[in-house]
Parts: sequence; C-alpha cells; structure tokens
Amino acid sequence: MSTPNGFPQHSRVCLTRSMEGGAVQDLQAKKAGKAAKKEAGGDGAPPKIGTPISENLKLLPEELKANMKIKSITPRPPRKPRLERAASLDEKSWRKWRRFRTSQESLTDPNETSSSNGSLQEASPSPPARGSASPCSPCCPQDSLHSSPEALEASPGGKSRAGASDLGKRASEISSAFGGLLRGKGFAGGKPRLSQIMPARPLPPMELNVASHSLRTANRIDSDCLDYRNYSQHKFGRVSSSLSDSRLQGNGTLYDNCSTDSMRSTFSVLTPIRAKDVRSRSYLEGSLLASGALMGAEELSRYFPNRNMGIFVATWNMQGQKELPANLDDFLLPTDPDFAQDMYVIGVQEGCPDRREWEIRLQETLGPHYVLLHSAAHGVLYMSVFIRRDLIWFCSEVEYATVTTRIVSQIKTKGALGISFTFFGTSFLFITSHFTSGDSKVNERKLDYNKTIQALTLPKNVPDTNPYRSSSSDVTTRFDEVFWFGDFNFRLNKDRETVDSILSQNPGTDVSKLLAYDQLTSEMSRGSIFKGFQEADIHFRPSYKFDIGKDSYDTTSKQRTPSYTDRVVFRSRYKDDIQAVKYSSCPVIKTSDHRPVFALFRVRVRPGRDNIPLAAGLFDRDLYLTGIRRRATRELLKRRERKDQRSSSICSIS
Repeated sequence: MSTPNGFPQHSRVCLTRSMEGGAVQDLQAKKAGKAAKKEAGGDGAPPKIGTPISENLKLLPEELKANMKIKSITPRPPRKPRLERAASLDEKSWRKWRRFRTSQESLTDPNETSSSNGSLQEASPSPPARGSASPCSPCCPQDSLHSSPEALEASPGGKSRAGASDLGKRASEISSAFGGLLRGKGFAGGKPRLSQIMPARPLPPMELNVASHSLRTANRIDSDCLDYRNYSQHKFGRVSSSLSDSRLQGNGTLYDNCSTDSMRSTFSVLTPIRAKDVRSRSYLEGSLLASGALMGAEELSRYFPNRNMGIFVATWNMQGQKELPANLDDFLLPTDPDFAQDMYVIGVQEGCPDRREWEIRLQETLGPHYVLLHSAAHGVLYMSVFIRRDLIWFCSEVEYATVTTRIVSQIKTKGALGISFTFFGTSFLFITSHFTSGDSKVNERKLDYNKTIQALTLPKNVPDTNPYRSSSSDVTTRFDEVFWFGDFNFRLNKDRETVDSILSQNPGTDVSKLLAYDQLTSEMSRGSIFKGFQEADIHFRPSYKFDIGKDSYDTTSKQRTPSYTDRVVFRSRYKDDIQAVKYSSCPVIKTSDHRPVFALFRVRVRPGRDNIPLAAGLFDRDLYLTGIRRRATRELLKRRERKDQRSSSICSIS
C-alpha cells in the first residue's frame, strides 16, 4: 500500500519513528537549513529532485519551506517487496540491540562513520555503494527502503535524476542510520553503522620469536620461581612484561620484545631470586640441591641448551723472538667460523721474553667479552686460558702443574705445563709440551710423554668427577676432557728432496702422501704414545721449518726437512664428547720459523654439583683494563688515519 506521495506506508511510519527525538529534530533542521541556503546561493536554478521530499520537509522551518521552490513530479511505483519474515520489535529484541550497542567490538566498515552512543553524527562524505540498500526498521522489507540518488540513477528511467539535493541525501541517510540501529541483525545483508571503538591504551607490541639462540636461552625462569608473577603483582601492583606471558611457564623462554620491555618494567630480565633463597645459598661453596644449584642442569641449560660449548686450542713455537705480530686476528679469530668460541686456550713454546706483553696482546685481540681465567709459565713455556666473562662463575678453582723433561731441571726449555679446572660438571685438562728435538730421537720423545703423564700432579683440591675411571699412573685418565698440544718435534721420515717434490705436486690441501711418512701418526697407530688420544684430519702444509718472514722452507745450509712438529690431540672419557670442527695453521704470521697451529672443538658439557671449590669470578682485572684501553686507542688511531686519508688530496702530473 502506498501513500499519495508515493512512499510505502510502512516506510513513512519508519521515517516518522526515526525523527521522534526533540534533540534529533533540532539537529536535523539546522543541517537541512544550511544545505538549503547553500542551494539557494548557487546559480539560482533549483536542482532536479529525484525523490519526493514532501515528508522530509515536515522537519524544516516554515520560512525555509516558503523560500524553496519544489518541482512536483509523478512518483514512481515502489518495487514489489520480497516475501520474507520481518523481525519484531519486542522487548527481547530491544535488549539484544542495547547489548549490541555497548559491546567492545567495532562492527563498522572502515569507510563508514556513525554513532555508538545514540547521538547522530554527520554522514560519511563518500556516497553509499551503488545498488546497495540502506537499512530502515525491523518492520520494513529489505528492498522497500529509501534509495540513494545513485541507486535511483542505476534504476530504469533514472538517467535524468542524477543531481539530488543535499537535503534529500541527509534526510535519507538519517533515516537509514536510525533504521539500521533499530533493525540490528534482522537482515543478513545489512551492516550496523556503529563507530569504531578505539582501545583506551596502546596495544602491546607483537611478540615475534626472532631472537637469537643465545638471547632466547639466556633468560629463563627457574621452576621454583614460577609463582613470582602473582607475588609481584600483589606486592607492587604491576609485573614485568617479561614475566606476564603465560607461554613462559610452558617453555621458560623469553621472546624478542622482553629485552626492550624490561627497560620500562619494575624488574630486569634476570631470573628473580627470593630473599630466603639468597640467605640459604652460598655461591662460594654452593648447594647440593638439584634445583637451583649453580652448577646444576637448569643453569647449564640457560647458557648451553644443547649442552655443547666451543673451545679454541692453539700452539705456537715463537722461537724466542722479541717482535710480536702486528695483528693476531687471523690467528685467534679465523674467518671460517661465523661465531667466536666460548673458551680460548693458547700454548706457547720458546715464548717471547716479555710474557706480560704477550698476554696483553691476547686480551687486546679478544676484546671485552673475554677475561683471562688463568695463565701459567714453566720457563719459556706459556699457557693462557681466556673465557667469556659471563661464564666465569661456573668455573672451579684453577690448578696447574709443571714437569721438566731435561736432565738438568734448572734448564726449562723442554718439558710440560698443565692447567686443570672443572666447568659445570665437566673436568678439563690442558697440557702444552715441548719434546726433544732431532729427526731420529723418537724414543726420547716417547720418554718425555711418559714422564709427563706420570709426574703431572693434577688435580689437587678439585675433586675428580669420576674417580672410578682414573689411574694414578696417568694424569690424562683423571679428567673428562683432555687437550694436549705443543711442539712435539715429530718429523717426516723422508729426505728433503722427496718432501719438496710431494709439496710441489700437491700445492693444495692434499697432504696424505706426506702423512704416510709422519712419525707421530705411525707411533700413535702402534699405541706407543698418546694412548686413547685422537687427532683431527690434517689438511694444511707442514708448520716447520720456514725462513723468518717468508713462505719458503729452510733455505740455509742445514736444509731441514719440513715437518708437522706442532700438533693438537685430544681424548675424552665419554665417546663422541669432543667433535673437531676445524684443524689448520695460520700462514700469515711469519715472525718465527714455526707457523701457529689451532683447532676448533665442540665439547659436550654435563651438569655438576656445587660441592667443589669455586673460582668466585676471579680473573686478571689489570690485564683486562690494559688490553681494553689499547684496543680503544688502536681503534681511534684507525679512525684518525681514515679521516686523514679522506681529507688529503694527491695531484699527479703525467
């Protein structure tokens, strides 16, 4: 049924309902008046109105009606409504609508704006989508609603009705907005026009699991402190964001944003410790409890989740030269591995006269991330053990012993020096030796080995981790992991011409023909020396004997045969605990007739118990500060040189 104006009867009722509020009517009248004045101040010609607006003019003041000229047109018959069940406006529907208004979710399209608290807002400047129906009231079918001018333009015969006044647009959109709020979810195709509700505070950053492996494992929460979050929230009213994620209790891992959020939080990313735990826990003697032990599995997993650490072992016969290399980076920090190692152990034979200067140079090269755990000397035999400074707390007391293999014990050019300690629950022994020299003195070198394993009195105060597998006659059986390196002086059983011929035929890394004549390889296969030890595959040229400052082997009248005198061997109580990663020499250091030889290892570490005397974080602080100052000074000089090179200009005349 239609009214004389051409509107459907139910549409007129809907529009009348939508304009009942007094405040709403005044607001709409003000907006309509502004629109009418704008139209009247144009070119003077009234626009063509595509829809009857006589009903809408009921909302306007009388003076506006008198000034506006309305062109009457023949109304179009309405479309036939679809046969579908209409929603009722009972009390239950009104309750659902009110709950829908106050919900926290935004159901508004990004391009639409409206009111979420009942007050009307201005319609969106962008027109509604072409051909889409505007919502009206629950009692109206979906297609029997007021259409926008664009919708009428798309309909048949609507080409001449493209220019509709702002007044008609606003009236239609206001009725559509109110109808949409009243209709709710009554129609499947409609969208409630609610304004977007913004959160009261900024949303937290996304937690992406992109942290480095060491960062993810360096911040775990002890199992006995899982309730610390509730305690902190009750005590202080807030808690660190790094402790608020429920996923922490699943895998104990902090994610990437914890390192930045912790700067704004009450607590740091370090594991929280209760005051009562501090009272009952001694960090010098430790606790025998499995949970919370300094050397226990939890602490070990924090730093080494896969229970493997990297160790760098090197040996170098310096030939007593006073001059040290200008740069040790190629020696201590080779470019092949992507990461630096956790521990650096360097043994020197025939060391330079100034041992302190040598250690400072090592500290300068390794930088501030490493500290000198211990250093010892036996005559001109030096050994230095550097470790990452955050691992210093997990080392036991460091012990060392020496052995002289010379007949006259006062002459300390030949012999052995050993350093031992326990790291977590794994005991380590490092031995550097200088055996008897001479091409044919194989038996003397084997005697040096036997004397060393019998006379080296280690360990002293630190208990053996597995005494049932130890032997009083062999020091290497009393430790879990043993590394023996030095100038063993084993030669190649071949004349110089043959060796030179093999080297010229194989300039690369294929040295298998040379190793067939190696004395040490032959003796180890027989079991007469280094019993139970292994050596990584050799793929480098002989490290002895070079002309100083050159890459050529001995060109003097003695014509010594090139040999693999400098070696690194290892053994373990447990199978596959030590994996050799790299075994090579450093050909760029040419200040001695020997080339430095180094090896990289992956070593399995086991948890221990806090029943051992700990080092309590002791290291050589004076050496550390001196090395870091030199490193900073060297960097400043480099920058100054680069700046001077950029500022200087050179002119050449050809």
